[in-house]
Amino acid sequence: MACICVIDDQAMMRDSLAATLAVHDHRVSTFESAQEALTMIKQQSFDVVLTDLRMAGLDGIGLLREMRRLGIDVPVIVMTAHGSVPNAVEAMKLGAFDYIQKPFDGQEIEILIERALRERTLVRDNEIMRRTIEDFDRNRELVGESPAVRPILEKVQRVAQSSATVLITGESGTGKELIARAIHAASPRAAQPMLCVNCAALSPTLLESELFGHEKGAFTGADRMRKGRFELADGGTLLLDEVSEIAPPLQAKLLRVLQEHEFERVGSSVTRRVDVRVIATTNRDLRDWAAKARFREDLYYRLSVLPIEVPPLRERREDIPLLMDCFIERGAAREGRERPKFSPEALKVLQDYSWPGNVRELENLCERVCVLEAGREVTAAAIAPFLNGPIKTASAVAQGLQYRDGQILSDAERDLIVRTLERFGGHREKTARALGIGLRTLGLKLKKWREEGTFHEERRRHAAALV
Repeated sequence: MACICVIDDQAMMRDSLAATLAVHDHRVSTFESAQEALTMIKQQSFDVVLTDLRMAGLDGIGLLREMRRLGIDVPVIVMTAHGSVPNAVEAMKLGAFDYIQKPFDGQEIEILIERALRERTLVRDNEIMRRTIEDFDRNRELVGESPAVRPILEKVQRVAQSSATVLITGESGTGKELIARAIHAASPRAAQPMLCVNCAALSPTLLESELFGHEKGAFTGADRMRKGRFELADGGTLLLDEVSEIAPPLQAKLLRVLQEHEFERVGSSVTRRVDVRVIATTNRDLRDWAAKARFREDLYYRLSVLPIEVPPLRERREDIPLLMDCFIERGAAREGRERPKFSPEALKVLQDYSWPGNVRELENLCERVCVLEAGREVTAAAIAPFLNGPIKTASAVAQGLQYRDGQILSDAERDLIVRTLERFGGHREKTARALGIGLRTLGLKLKKWREEGTFHEERRRHAAALV
């Protein structure tokens, strides 16, 4: 059974088509004009549109152009009593599925509708397959054997079978969106759309329109009706990224749609019901924010029915080699270059590094290495400029920096800076990046130590050359 939109300015033709299609258990909506039908096509999902070619006002060609402009992807069959080949060709160029000449019998139109439905199903299946492949490719990053990540991977499979809301927390760059997409891909809703809204990227007014849609004229610039993400994600999943940034007035509307599964577009009094599974992510402590009245407590509890906390990369160091292998393989394939190899010293640096940017920082580093070090052995010196924080002492020792018991902090700092300068041939910018300090800070320290004459005697000749 399909939902068919029939448009014809002749009542007898509309009634005849409606009766014929009803015999085949189709649900039929008839319209006298294309303009009237277009208003409903914007609001309701049709499987096939059957329209006359020549009508007063907006004709079949005009309807196709308008649907194309609005991005409405529905098979359109054009009916014509004139057998005008040029008009039919123009309709096909504008995206019409096919055309049929009047008069026609019920069997002809039913065969054409069945073809349109089969093709639409094929297109949808291909799109679902494409999204599944993309999700699979992304979810290869969902790897890990560490005690910190194994329970999360198991929880994803259990959570996926539910329709309850999920709150995914963790530092920036830990892969919260990846977890959300894995939940959707493993859920019964996988064949339906998954939409994402970055709640921090929009003003409260724009975010309300983005979530719930708006009617034409609801505010300045609203020149036409627009469906919101809740409406577009009906039957599927909606990801609310950085949900903590939603303004308090909008939090109340979000709470209502989570509780009642209904909402109104901005500027409308018509209540609409939806079936949407909501997954929210945040790098904030929402429990603490709720306690401090910075986030609605009732909304927090409604969102965190199924909470998942993603650990930072520094708490799952065992997974670094697995993640690196995934990123390097993908980066080398995308660039069409030979995979680089990491030296033992470089691997030691990466294992000891604190990873303030988490998995995203590791991925970025691997992409840089795939471009700049393709086919070569990657040394510790080569990756040090890419790291956004200081290398831990254990790595420094591995690179030959020795510290003695009782050495004061200022001497250790001076020793590390001079050694790092030596390692980069006196290049201050690379040294500052490797140490996680600003270039100006490095220059001031060197100037101060040169004026004080506080370098160790055995380092004085190096310092003189470097400063």
